[in-house]
Amino acid sequence: MAQQTNGLTTSLTRGGQLNSTGDARALYLKLFSGEMFKGFQNNTIARDLVMKRTLKSGKSLQFIYTGRTKAEYHTPGNAILGNDDGAPPVAEKTITCDDLLISSAFVYELDEVLSHYDLRSEISRKIGYALAEKYDRLIFRAVAKGARQASPITKTSFVEPGGTQIQVGSGTGALSDAYDSAKLVAAFYDAAAALDEKGVSQEGRCGVLNPRQYNALIQEVGSNGLVNRDAQGAALQGGNGVVEIAGIKIFKSMNIPFMGNYGVKYGVSGGPVDPGNTGSFIGSDTELEDGGGVTGMNNNYGEQAAFDTTCGLIFQREAAGVVEAIGPQVQVTSGDISVVYQGDVMLGRLAMGADFLNPACAVELYATNTAPSAFGTTYPGNAS
Repeated sequence: MAQQTNGLTTSLTRGGQLNSTGDARALYLKLFSGEMFKGFQNNTIARDLVMKRTLKSGKSLQFIYTGRTKAEYHTPGNAILGNDDGAPPVAEKTITCDDLLISSAFVYELDEVLSHYDLRSEISRKIGYALAEKYDRLIFRAVAKGARQASPITKTSFVEPGGTQIQVGSGTGALSDAYDSAKLVAAFYDAAAALDEKGVSQEGRCGVLNPRQYNALIQEVGSNGLVNRDAQGAALQGGNGVVEIAGIKIFKSMNIPFMGNYGVKYGVSGGPVDPGNTGSFIGSDTELEDGGGVTGMNNNYGEQAAFDTTCGLIFQREAAGVVEAIGPQVQVTSGDISVVYQGDVMLGRLAMGADFLNPACAVELYATNTAPSAFGTTYPGNAS
């Protein structure tokens, strides 16, 4: 851009312009977009651990189940027209997209001018975190839901395997059992055997625990001979000592349903000591209760009470599915809107829905004497 100064023509370099033409702030939007996606990707793990499909031109997506069939001997002279039992049986599962999920912030232009740090970059990361948190929580609830279900295949004489629930420890200590490394290891081996017995593929098996459970396992590396005893030294001290148990890769997350909370539960007998100043995001998960008809939820994600004894998830990727009508996207106001309000609205959005697919691929860990009850498969639903 040329500018007259004391009769001389000077050229201004506008760092936000694309090839020195057009909107002087065009490239600044790319910074926000990149930071939002980085924040989302760094804080979501469930998206890549389950079946993900893109939804186009519709409100829901159909998944097909195919049951097993059998081998039988041929009688000489008989025509071969398929098994006499009509196998394999087929059923369907439909996952509906929830309403648009958004996280936004208004950035006042003067605040940007006065701030000594990149205000937009910081806000964009937090928007990504918010979307990723909700995304993971919904998927993990869907996995727990599937672990309590029978198979959708209901053809006579063809009973397909359903979900698995495994008690951690004796159930007398409840929370203390959930953090006992030896009991967790035993539960993982039990889960691996159950998945094998139900014909679940070994590819894509994973377990998700809360950080304190994960760290409890790491502390036993090299001493109990059960958890990746080859990981020592820097790997152990770096918090990466636990790789897998019984072929199940382990992840940690604060977004799994855990004893009616998310990730951790403080202040009860047998539980961890509250470190203090934990923030409001740790606590009851009532925000996702859908039995009362929460606006925007078109799938049944259960009630808080449905997860009061849940203490971990183990699953194979076919346990749950997520459909995305709109993947993580960025929108930022500009032009006349920015002039009128002297600032911009920064918006991150996505439209997705999640539910269980193959219950045989889902295992729920619980730490009481009674397994959590199944809840409905249609919306709205209430915990049984």
